[in-house]
Amino acid sequence: MNEEKTTTTNNKKALIAMSGGVDSSVAVYLMKKAGFDCMGVTMKLYDNQDLPDTATKTCCSISDVADARAVAQSFEIPYYVLNFSEDFDKEVIKRFVDTYIDGGTPNPCIECNRYMKFEKLMHRMYELGYDYVVTGHYARVEKDEKTGRYLLKKGLDETKDQSYVLYNLTQEQLSHTLFPLGNYRKSEIRKIADEMYFVNAHKPDSQDICFVPDGDYAAFIERYCGKEFPHGEFVTEDGTVLGEHKGLIRYTTGQRKGLGLSLKEPMYVVKKDLEKNQVVLGRNEDLFTTTLEANDLNWISVEKLTEPMRCTAKARYKQKEAKALLEPLDNGNVRLTFDEPQRAITAGQAVVFYDGDTVIGGGKIL
Repeated sequence: MNEEKTTTTNNKKALIAMSGGVDSSVAVYLMKKAGFDCMGVTMKLYDNQDLPDTATKTCCSISDVADARAVAQSFEIPYYVLNFSEDFDKEVIKRFVDTYIDGGTPNPCIECNRYMKFEKLMHRMYELGYDYVVTGHYARVEKDEKTGRYLLKKGLDETKDQSYVLYNLTQEQLSHTLFPLGNYRKSEIRKIADEMYFVNAHKPDSQDICFVPDGDYAAFIERYCGKEFPHGEFVTEDGTVLGEHKGLIRYTTGQRKGLGLSLKEPMYVVKKDLEKNQVVLGRNEDLFTTTLEANDLNWISVEKLTEPMRCTAKARYKQKEAKALLEPLDNGNVRLTFDEPQRAITAGQAVVFYDGDTVIGGGKIL
């Protein structure tokens, strides 16, 4: 759906998730221009007052709410702040903490989309009698008339494409979701915001995890759990001890900086041994592998995977897609084998499968 090609509606009603950023603000403009009756909502996900107002690269601070309200008022649409902090703690923060404790590396933005924006917020949409949830994601939804399935497609601006973090959307959710920014480039969105004199036209994009604005995940986890995690050994693959680590939660696969070791050559976190409380280090070439297994799968362009298929895939948000073979396993999981070795495939991250610009589905790396 884009500004020029959008057809007007018969007063369809859109519930627009407003973070206070430029993207969701322009989404309001585009939906109003397309003839929708709109309501703006900001989800209160945690204690906003705990955030410093200098945390400009997060979302959902007190100033973000003020920016969202100002934009909503400029369009004379209803605006509300919905308190979902209890659900956010259970569905996002606790999963984030548990994944780190279990040795993985989580992606809380994916969980937030899955459990908050497109579950809790969509439930509220139904309660209010609205037709669509609208967000400022760079992605597109189309219906395949041959199969009747709703498709999730990449945003036109591949440098901003967010289809990776939306792979959990179900057919029901996709049928009630609109991404008005999907056919735009970020530069065009900034230009619209400038022309509309939005208060947030030049606001930087949110980059940090909203509930850890200082980026110190380990300190956050220790505060959340009320305990410190034991120190242990840095070792090589053959068991040679290289030094002492400060707790497994402080390290992730592929990490080189922040190890606190004086080494003869660059070394990277290759894996973590939970039983021995050890961080295994190796060379960069030790991080490359071709195969992964994934579970907790969601299929979009197909109903399920019944036989091997070729695709492209990526195992990190910023990773380039790579050609691979996707195979169903008897246990309900899938195996993905890349044509070329990929660096630092990490448990807890998402892997998303593509057919061109269409999302086939995705899952969580084991």
